[in-house]
Amino acid sequence: MKELRRASRLSRRTFVARLGAAMVGLTALGTAGCQSTAPVLLPSPTRPAGQASMPSTTASTPVPPTAQPVAVATAAAQLPTATIKASGRADLAVIRGTSPADLTRAAIEAIGGIGRFVPNGSNVVVKPNICVSSTPEYAATTNPEVVETIVRLCKEASARSVKVLDYGFAGQRTSYAQSGIEAAVKRAGGEMVPITPLKWKKVANPNAKEAKSLEIYEDVLAADVLINVPIAKHHNLAGLTLGMKNLMGTVQYREPFHGSLGQRLVDLHLLVKPAFTLVDAVRILTRNGPQGGNLADVKRMDTVIASTDIVAVDAFASTLFGLKPDELETVRAGQKNGLGTYNLASLKIAEVAR
Repeated sequence: MKELRRASRLSRRTFVARLGAAMVGLTALGTAGCQSTAPVLLPSPTRPAGQASMPSTTASTPVPPTAQPVAVATAAAQLPTATIKASGRADLAVIRGTSPADLTRAAIEAIGGIGRFVPNGSNVVVKPNICVSSTPEYAATTNPEVVETIVRLCKEASARSVKVLDYGFAGQRTSYAQSGIEAAVKRAGGEMVPITPLKWKKVANPNAKEAKSLEIYEDVLAADVLINVPIAKHHNLAGLTLGMKNLMGTVQYREPFHGSLGQRLVDLHLLVKPAFTLVDAVRILTRNGPQGGNLADVKRMDTVIASTDIVAVDAFASTLFGLKPDELETVRAGQKNGLGTYNLASLKIAEVAR
């Protein structure tokens, strides 16, 4: 964790130095959701010679002093779990296997099934992480198979509409297409929503401690059901991007969040409340996030994690990086404010290998 904080401080100095130049190039879309200093387009992976396109382990390469890696767990998190009866409903599902589609279906089934969350005729918004233009093997954007499966499940539950959106810092159409998510959503019968400056809505947040008002995207506010689908990855300022932070992609102006990230994310959740959160950890980005750019930074985990408790999801996901849940500011703030729990021993956890 000490190395992670050092990387965050160094990255913050670089971030501040470049912020002025980056602001000049911003369009009416506003400030970048992932807080990068510039749009990133990664058309072809950078990989060591002879390495497969989707590595199963992190390559052994020297680490630049300004980008220390997060320690990655090499085995399943050693946390107390409860036995789940066949007819029971888990508080938290951790599903491991080789098919992202199968993992996603199994995780949602373990926490009650899609019908628990998506009533017939409902309007659904799915919020993945599509903040950068890169292909899926970089682990900087949510796995397209995971998103496609969620859209299919919503359609199977007779949702009236299923929209997929994110407010990232790369070119909207480019990131949607290059991530593979746009094609996946179309195959499943969903709709990709380009972010337009005309649809931000200022909303009062009187019960918030710090974020007393926020500009939130109108489609998110209008949805009957919001499904949060982050990818688990390193972030140079926040430590990790998981479920709580992924919802910053529904907000127009994000600069103030990094001054008090945990509390402001709790405040955001007073207005933006996902029905459940499913963390894509099929591949995780272990350093140089949020944008990544080198397959040596990617670890294949073949895991998805799902729960209605966003704090619990983030707590478990943090263990995949070798961290204790309370080492993350966001997780601590979530529990302190009653958003959820990081006391995983108190939960009924379904851990399944498929």
